[in-house]
Amino acid sequence: MPRIAEIVRKTKETDIRIKLNLDGKGTANLVYPIGFMAHMLNTFARHGLFDLEITASGDLEVDQHHLVEDTGIVLGQCFARALGEKRGIRRNGSCLFPMDETLARAAVDISGRPFLFFAASLSGTPLIAAENDAGPTAAQWSGAFQTDTIEDFWQGFTGAAGCNLHLEILRGRSDHHKIEALFKAAARSLRSAAEIDERAQDLIPSTKGSLDTLTIA
Repeated sequence: MPRIAEIVRKTKETDIRIKLNLDGKGTANLVYPIGFMAHMLNTFARHGLFDLEITASGDLEVDQHHLVEDTGIVLGQCFARALGEKRGIRRNGSCLFPMDETLARAAVDISGRPFLFFAASLSGTPLIAAENDAGPTAAQWSGAFQTDTIEDFWQGFTGAAGCNLHLEILRGRSDHHKIEALFKAAARSLRSAAEIDERAQDLIPSTKGSLDTLTIA
């Protein structure tokens, strides 16, 4: 059976639709108003070999926080739904990913118990991008990306996906490189954890016989 999920989440703050294929080829079709985050989501799809479709909008006149965090929540919900009862998956995965001067480490356990450890050593200084002609909403945020929202994204993801995820930067200088290396490491870890183990295709990888997911709304 194809492991595909599609979820629409609409609140007074954001409107997000995500479709995820866990067994894809890494293609991404994104309509996303924050350029740097769109770059990270495209990177996530490519390195995880996940097919990803996202259409999103939000109250960027307030802050980037709501849209970035809610994107993590909906993407995590898609993972949980696509995995189903998690029969046959490898369950855990890890990756050590170098990107120029930066070295990132990720480890994940799709356990049903949400937990995030996040140590990215980010400076807190917004990432600056050039102005563009993409329209008033995009132009409003084309000048800066709020790097502190990255932890909010992964917090939303782990809670909704029901996974234990550890993300850390071992060394690095550039915040761009740190964030991107973490997305690549997380994607490859999740890809490995979600893959079907040919030796245990009919088994749920738990001595309890269940990997129920606790999700957040």
